[in-house]
Amino acid sequence: MSGHSKWSTIKRKKGANDAKRAKVFTKLIRELTVASRDGGGDEEANPRLRAAMQNARGANMPLDTIQRAVRRGTGEEPGTVYEPAVYEGYGIGGVAVIVETLSDNKNRTVSEVRHVFSKNNGNLAEKGAVSWMFTQKGLIEVDAGAIGEEDLMMAVMDAGGEDIQAADDVFEVLSSVEDFEVVKKALDEAEISYSQSSLAWVPQNMLAVETGDAEKILRLLDDLEDLDDVQKVFSNFDIQEEELAKLLA
Repeated sequence: MSGHSKWSTIKRKKGANDAKRAKVFTKLIRELTVASRDGGGDEEANPRLRAAMQNARGANMPLDTIQRAVRRGTGEEPGTVYEPAVYEGYGIGGVAVIVETLSDNKNRTVSEVRHVFSKNNGNLAEKGAVSWMFTQKGLIEVDAGAIGEEDLMMAVMDAGGEDIQAADDVFEVLSSVEDFEVVKKALDEAEISYSQSSLAWVPQNMLAVETGDAEKILRLLDDLEDLDDVQKVFSNFDIQEEELAKLLA
């Protein structure tokens, strides 16, 4: 299981209180706004917006909230202008971390990201310092209770699906960036619903985390995701299942 999968599994098992849910909505609203700003408000003609709307619906965001975010992006309603940025760094033990952000103030964002790395015994690095350890992939989450892994593989294989990873209660379907939309279309045609889809940084190799460092790594990733400007966090950490179970107990 990739570092992304383990981090996704950990977040699901930890559950989502109201404060966390509000932060999820904040991130989704920013993505909806930027997607519609950059590619227009037509869901059918804008793949990024289509994915953002699917993710928002998967998170049970009210339709009115979705539509309002899209109107802000297209300029039909006033709203804040957000710009994307990607930051790279290291956690304790040399674990690589990639942080994607959408922000209206990059100076504030980089300061907050640097502070979180520092207080968790890590450090912010130069662009390119760790991204070479990852490959960008399309990632689609399918409810594991709705379909078997073999049937899912049959549905996506010819469309460019490269791998399926079991991650707790979902299957994560991986594809190349180029085949991302083709795989989603194949799922739609097979009437296989999916809750989330996005581009993800998938580590090429995993880095085993010492037992005593595991909790510190998870705290770093959690603190980064808690920042309002941070959209997604990716890492190449690997934790033994028994250690993970202890941390989640």
